[in-house]
Amino acid sequence: MDPANGTRVQEFILLGFESGQQERILLFIVFAVLYMLTLAENITIIALVFLDNHLAKLPMYILLSNFSWLEMCYVTTTVPRMLFDLASSERIIPFSSCFLQYYIVFSLGSTECFFLSSMALDRYLAICHPLRYPQIMSQDLCYALVATSWMLGFLWHVVPVTLISKLSFCGPNIIDHFMCDPGPILSLACPPVPNAPIIIQTLMNGLVIIGNFLFAVLSYGAVILTLLKTSNQDSRKKAFSTIAFHLLVVTLFYGSVLGMYVVPGGESESKITKVVTVFYTNVTPLLNPLIYCLRNDQVREALGRLLRRRVGFMRRKMTM
Repeated sequence: MDPANGTRVQEFILLGFESGQQERILLFIVFAVLYMLTLAENITIIALVFLDNHLAKLPMYILLSNFSWLEMCYVTTTVPRMLFDLASSERIIPFSSCFLQYYIVFSLGSTECFFLSSMALDRYLAICHPLRYPQIMSQDLCYALVATSWMLGFLWHVVPVTLISKLSFCGPNIIDHFMCDPGPILSLACPPVPNAPIIIQTLMNGLVIIGNFLFAVLSYGAVILTLLKTSNQDSRKKAFSTIAFHLLVVTLFYGSVLGMYVVPGGESESKITKVVTVFYTNVTPLLNPLIYCLRNDQVREALGRLLRRRVGFMRRKMTM
């Protein structure tokens, strides 16, 4: 069959982690535990925001609850498939499923970039323009930011994913990764590979990552300058503490993603690629809820109110 007539490869094999049986069992347990903890943390945040009347009206927590839902979708797109491959000797993924995973993972990653920018904008308005903040960051604007982040995120990679899926793949069909990533996929395309899909993929990655990264840096930079001018030491210390955690999330996400998909040669070493991918698809979704909420007084107070209501309900039920 001539490669020009269509795609020869109808399925791919995900090589995953090259390890022995005992190492695979250990990895399975570790990733399964991380996955369950990530789901539990993010479900807790979503429940707190929706069940607490105070948090449900605050733009920051509307954004944070949607961000938690995003993180749950992120890990669910990659981890169950990874666990299946660790437990199975056959690591075959159909062509269509592979590109569907590729599209969803990158769309969720782009959505996360837009969400991080939205949360940076929220903190900028709250700290740099506190008097106008309630009027500017209304619930309508907040929900508009949420809808725009999801919409742009899932439209951003339609063209590059479609172009790459139209390439001919002659074999071999082994992807040296635990997920369908464009770098290993492109290496399997029949030569000569057109430049257009690669250029468009790189351009779209660069625009969404670098553009949102710069926006977040400028926003938090303006916040820090404003805080340095504040005379109230207590409010400055509390605000700096909050912003430090936000900056940590931004650094963890963009630090790993920039090295993977923007810096040339970031995909050349398969082992490093897998480690970095594990970090931003599995570890950061686990850490982000803790970073945002661990030292957040409003979240702790909301959790306390929810637990007291629950205990009161149980006591009333027992006395009936």
